[in-house]
Amino acid sequence: MKIRNPKELEKLRNKLLANKDPQKPCINICASSGCVALGSNRLINALAKELKERGLENDIDIKETGCHGFCEGGPLLIVYPEEICYLRVSEKDIPNIVAKTVLNHEIIERLLYKDPVTGKTIAKQSEIPFFKKQERLIIGNNARIDPSSLEDYISTGGYSALAKVLSQMSPEEVIGEIKLSGLRGRGGGGFPTGVKWASTRNAEGEPKYVICNADEGDPGAYMDRSVLEGNPHSVLEGMIIGAYAIGSNAGYIYLRDEYPLAVTRFTLAIEKARETGLLGKNILGSGFSFDVTISRGGGAFVCGESSALFASIEGRSGEPRAKYVHATDKGLFDKPTNLNNVETWANVPLIINKEAEWYQTIGTKKSKGTKIFSLVGKINNTGLVEVPMGISLREIIFDIGGGIPKGRKFKAVQTGGPSGGCIPEQFLDIPVDFDELVKLGSMMGSGGMIIMDDQTCMVDVARYFLTFLEEESCGKCTPCREGILQMREILDRITQGLGQEDDIETLEQMGQAIIDGSLCALGGSAPNPVLSTIRYFREEYMAHIRDHKCPAGNCKALISYSINQAACTGCGACLKACGTNAITGEKKKPHTIDPEKCIKCGACVETCKFNAVEVS
Repeated sequence: MKIRNPKELEKLRNKLLANKDPQKPCINICASSGCVALGSNRLINALAKELKERGLENDIDIKETGCHGFCEGGPLLIVYPEEICYLRVSEKDIPNIVAKTVLNHEIIERLLYKDPVTGKTIAKQSEIPFFKKQERLIIGNNARIDPSSLEDYISTGGYSALAKVLSQMSPEEVIGEIKLSGLRGRGGGGFPTGVKWASTRNAEGEPKYVICNADEGDPGAYMDRSVLEGNPHSVLEGMIIGAYAIGSNAGYIYLRDEYPLAVTRFTLAIEKARETGLLGKNILGSGFSFDVTISRGGGAFVCGESSALFASIEGRSGEPRAKYVHATDKGLFDKPTNLNNVETWANVPLIINKEAEWYQTIGTKKSKGTKIFSLVGKINNTGLVEVPMGISLREIIFDIGGGIPKGRKFKAVQTGGPSGGCIPEQFLDIPVDFDELVKLGSMMGSGGMIIMDDQTCMVDVARYFLTFLEEESCGKCTPCREGILQMREILDRITQGLGQEDDIETLEQMGQAIIDGSLCALGGSAPNPVLSTIRYFREEYMAHIRDHKCPAGNCKALISYSINQAACTGCGACLKACGTNAITGEKKKPHTIDPEKCIKCGACVETCKFNAVEVS
């Protein structure tokens, strides 16, 4: 069915809403990549089978949704209209959920969220502490809509912003609204979106291109993937609006091929939008035409950089070029190009519908709106969180994230991906926004947030991220290609107990040289993990160099394992876990570790329930 004008779109929306029974039972199951890996597809099949056997397939709806965010509790589902959220659901739970909860409104306590402090269970998803301090403007609909259904998106107000723009606003008015909102790019740089749009519109040359950067490659980051998997039309609508404002008729989404589910769902979104006249020629009868092509990235981290991304789309090697030529003047195919990331585009329909003044009320003076973070590492509640700009790190980590597992002490949080910095405990109360994080030697980046506890070695963390960046460097410029390698080799020596005191000064000098001399942002920000850890954890570096000790007990060359004879009960758990037969001892008598055979794998530490294995 073709939608020929805004009135027909609104008529369809009203029809969809009129046919929707808010009291009809519906079970929404997370079918994002994370929950699929945990078995949510099996839950969906089991649920369909159970309903069919009971003759209820027409009375109870099943909805496959995108990521709800609370990945720690996956696979999860929500029973509507009561909004009862069940966590870590297995196939054997499905008959009980149908019989007790759906049909008899009984709650299954063991599947509910349990507060680790009070022990109380919480039934409604919105009342779980993980969700309470969030402001889920972008990912809020992930739990309620089927990403493969255009009708679901339209019924929640989808494409109403596009209709408003095409029927009531000039391109200049759209750009003015985005400028007034204060929206800044969510891909890492934080450049004002409206200013970039205006520069592209005013640039000489045709055609102009609009691109969505979905090449999310930060370790532990999956914000953009989850938006594309859960609500692809929100991104597509934002791109169409941006194209209208800029004067573009052709767009690309550079989508990492390692995200097959996101590729599938965005491809389907494009197809359905074309079929209904929301994409392609003469959109909604406005005379404006625009279409999108998917370009699949091969997984090169450097292709997240704009000029390397353009080169990849053009079929060339993904290498960056010097930035004295701006993409807004000469980008893809040397034509004016506007590049924004997934989250930035998804913000656009919200701003148009609710207007810039509303958006300005969220966030800080210079950082407006919300930001999605992937909360991973040594944290109780791993998952995706969307919070207003200006919230403190402490609120994210302890109120939303639930603090550090096993009661261990918080040590640092790394923000901004592999090129970000590590922020220590003393700064937990700073507001999270673009400018404050930069002051601390880190950055917002695309939204990765890795939490570390007191068992994390900061020297090893810096070494790990440099190793990643060394492998991902395109090798085009000498400061990045050679400098990162040399810094990594110094860190290797330090973690092996072979460091020298002047190594720290050398690392600082090399880091600054790489920042000053690199061609693109990969090299320009690569030293951040090293420089920030030296800045805040210099004593830990010195312990490795002077004392040949790793305070965190992490660097194998600098640690040894032993068993506290007074604490050991002789249970034999560590003996069974040891793969090299380094542990010996009789049952119910203290055991010992042979240092010659011990490979320092840590299996004994993880297995011992009595904290009898000591690392020194």
